[in-house]
Amino acid sequence: MTGQSPDRIRETFIENENLAGKHLDYFAGLINVIPHYIEDIDALIEPHLSREKERMDMIEQAILRLGTYELRYDKTIPTNVVIDEAIDLAKTFASEQGYKYVNGVLDKVAKSVREDSGSENTDAD
Repeated sequence: MTGQSPDRIRETFIENENLAGKHLDYFAGLINVIPHYIEDIDALIEPHLSREKERMDMIEQAILRLGTYELRYDKTIPTNVVIDEAIDLAKTFASEQGYKYVNGVLDKVAKSVREDSGSENTDAD
């Protein structure tokens, strides 16, 4: 999304978001691996978008990609945890109502890629 190397992104987040000591290995793994799956991730997201991908907020798009990656490729994280964490990220970094959009899209993605995806996400407000 930024055109920066994964190492530079990691350094920037550690400096700007005070991430020192907070799951840095997991964060580094995500920023190194997700770019390899972008086409597959976007293909899972796009059928559930209510607007063109090009018109999406970049932060919401990044959160959707992260959540979709976890839903599709990391079955160790429960569906409701993936969605709740994405909602929290959107509440912090996305547009004012962006978390609602993220919630709706990821709920639909979860239903298409996870067997345990029932309507478990509880943080829709």
